[in-house]
Amino acid sequence: MTALSLKNVNKSFGKVHVLKDVNLDVEKGEFVVFVGPSGCGKSTLLRVIAGLEDATSGEISIGGEVVNLTPPSKRGIAMVFQSYALYPHLNVRGNMTLALKQEGQPKSVIEERVQTASRMLNLEPYLDRYPSELSGGQRQRVAIGRAIVREPELFLFDEPLSNLDAALRMNTRIEIANLHRQLGASMIYVTHDQTEAMTLADKIVVLRDGRVEQIGSPMELYNNPANQFVAGFLGAPSMNFFPAGIIQDGDDRIMGVRPEDLFLADDGILSARVSHVEKLGGDTNVIAHLKDHQITARLFGQHAVEEGQDLRFGFNPQSAYHFDTQGARLY
Repeated sequence: MTALSLKNVNKSFGKVHVLKDVNLDVEKGEFVVFVGPSGCGKSTLLRVIAGLEDATSGEISIGGEVVNLTPPSKRGIAMVFQSYALYPHLNVRGNMTLALKQEGQPKSVIEERVQTASRMLNLEPYLDRYPSELSGGQRQRVAIGRAIVREPELFLFDEPLSNLDAALRMNTRIEIANLHRQLGASMIYVTHDQTEAMTLADKIVVLRDGRVEQIGSPMELYNNPANQFVAGFLGAPSMNFFPAGIIQDGDDRIMGVRPEDLFLADDGILSARVSHVEKLGGDTNVIAHLKDHQITARLFGQHAVEEGQDLRFGFNPQSAYHFDTQGARLY
């Protein structure tokens, strides 16, 4: 069953065309991530789905029903914001129960849902605390719990981890993944962080300038990017791009090689001078200049490489990607 369907959705603010003919189906129980650079339209698209913004044209269906004219509170969605959006004068229990009380839910139903969500999110010890008494990670869990108790058709997450430090982001990311498995709910998650997209999604939607560039599973997009933009956006460190003419005179294609596919070799086809080294313990990232182009090699393990050193890199030709000068994938 399709949880969400978008058909030729457009959104303009005056003369600014922000979303351009977006088409997408989200299946029941699917975790879909919208990813792309700042300003690509991903948060606007989420707000259009939620009903916080009206689509200029196109059709939005949730659970098989067209909801273009349906107010947000009647769309069967629950949204988790980047800013948490908790009421400071209400404790955790009050924040989680407010929407249910406004819906007129019986006290027994409210209590059962709060207890269930609290157990899922390890919030039971904090139900009587106020937001000011919680850490950032705990506040985000409360915001998620507030969404869970509503038992929505569709969960919408708008960059929920961006205010957390690196360790908390990782922990909360795992909690959200576990939550998805427990609930089996349909979720749409907006992020600019490709690591979040790769680790959480069943399906990734890559956006650029308001258009969908490619849709697919994380590994489909990683292994078979439709164009240079998608190839460069997914993967950390990013894919290396350089003129194929560096290797073969007269070749006007753009070549792409992922950092993990480069290796040190005395007879390597690429000669580059090291400009920076990131020694990460388990890996070593070597940033070097190949003529006028910067490349990154991700080498497994520890390597005695220093800035200013001249190195040669090799790669398996079958691991390379080729693009035309407009960025379209050739093979």
